[in-house]
Amino acid sequence: MASLQSTYRNQGRWKESEELEVREMETNMRVLGQEHPGTLISMSSLASTYSKQGRWKEAEDILVRVIDMRKRVLGQEHPDMLTSMDELASTYLKQGRWKEAEELSVRVIDMRKRVLGQEHPDLLTSMDNLALTYLKQGQWMEAEELFVQTIGTKIRLLGQEHPDTLTSMDNLASTYLKQGRWKKAEELSVQVTETRKRVLEQEHQDTLTSMDTLASTYLHQGRWKEAEELFAQVIWMEKRVLGHEHSTTLSSMANLASTYLKQGQWKEAEELFMQVTGVCSRVLGQEHPYTLISMNGLASAYLNQGRWKEAEKLFMQVIETEKRVIGQDHPDLLTSMDNLASTYLKQGQWKKAEELFLQVIQTRKRVLGQEHPETLTSVSNLASIYGRQGRWMEAEKLSVQAFEASSRVLGQEHPETLTYMNNLALIWKNQHRDAEAVELLSSCLEISTRKLGTNHPNTLTCTKTYNTWKAKNQSACEGG
Repeated sequence: MASLQSTYRNQGRWKESEELEVREMETNMRVLGQEHPGTLISMSSLASTYSKQGRWKEAEDILVRVIDMRKRVLGQEHPDMLTSMDELASTYLKQGRWKEAEELSVRVIDMRKRVLGQEHPDLLTSMDNLALTYLKQGQWMEAEELFVQTIGTKIRLLGQEHPDTLTSMDNLASTYLKQGRWKKAEELSVQVTETRKRVLEQEHQDTLTSMDTLASTYLHQGRWKEAEELFAQVIWMEKRVLGHEHSTTLSSMANLASTYLKQGQWKEAEELFMQVTGVCSRVLGQEHPYTLISMNGLASAYLNQGRWKEAEKLFMQVIETEKRVIGQDHPDLLTSMDNLASTYLKQGQWKKAEELFLQVIQTRKRVLGQEHPETLTSVSNLASIYGRQGRWMEAEKLSVQAFEASSRVLGQEHPETLTYMNNLALIWKNQHRDAEAVELLSSCLEISTRKLGTNHPNTLTCTKTYNTWKAKNQSACEGG
């Protein structure tokens, strides 16, 4: 039975594994007793299987019982005891209880270093878990440093293609993604995905995770069609392998909805975000980070459709919860605040928008850095506020700053760079620098048509503006 169970686990067939584990646990309880090491091992194995299926509360309940018994039977620092504590920290992490996860991971690492030594594989697992809590809390430098350290040790001890090494590499790719280092994230993600397909098979849960990470790198680089195709492929497999309501499936669905949003398919984005928000609220809870991210996406869909009051109400609800749950400086909270400020901007509430954008920019510069793509978004949004108020010199200064940094960091043809390019052309036009404005907008329109397509909302807006300017110039010439 143990051999078959191991086969199921290695193949990611969690339901079949669960059935065998439940039978084994019940037999052990009856034959060996509740506190026998064999019973505790089977309970831990079942908890791990629940966790893999996204059933974290059930996993947590079992692990708390196992820890209580192992502490009594084996002692506080027994390796099996530390394994259970590490697994409990992972369930906290998955439930969005990051501070609890961090505190427990730090304790486990301290004890494992003392008991097992600096390079024991179990210690490396704990260090990975701690790095993940840093990643989730937006402490990306700390996460990167720890992942790089564990990857180096794992490659030396386990080899380049060991599943544990690949997990750390995928997590590092996710860290690069959060830092806005998208090319680096893509390169690492491609390497991990190709290796996992060969070593673990196409539909293994870990392979799907790295495919999702790769699709996210495409999304952030403005390669939306590639992102959409890969997300759709991943979701189709995740629904079959993990189930429709597994948190990993829901996360991928939210990513696909974000891809629709970027492509101006706002109705499709709204419908998918609405679906994900409903399931996340029911399965994970109203305050789980995944629920809040999907609510933010739904509010963004409202914002882009001109439904500003609905967007404002939902953004405020998300912000209030995020301040309490993830903390004042978390990047996800800053995104929500930036979106709320954009909602104020659209409604002509410029003073409120300006104050909020300034607050977000100040925090993003400190937390993310001067040239992080999200910082540049906020800078460009503030420039728009100044433009609406006729403060053209201030608007131009910020707009040039965003455009030049984006060209350098993201590339000349990235959709965000095109947005800043379009905005700068509008500012120059309002400063009566007509020739420069038309030339810049013409370049923007050419790239936008080629990269985004003629029917993308940004291309359509750019085309309309360009044609209006040309018509006015012709009228002026004819009049002259």
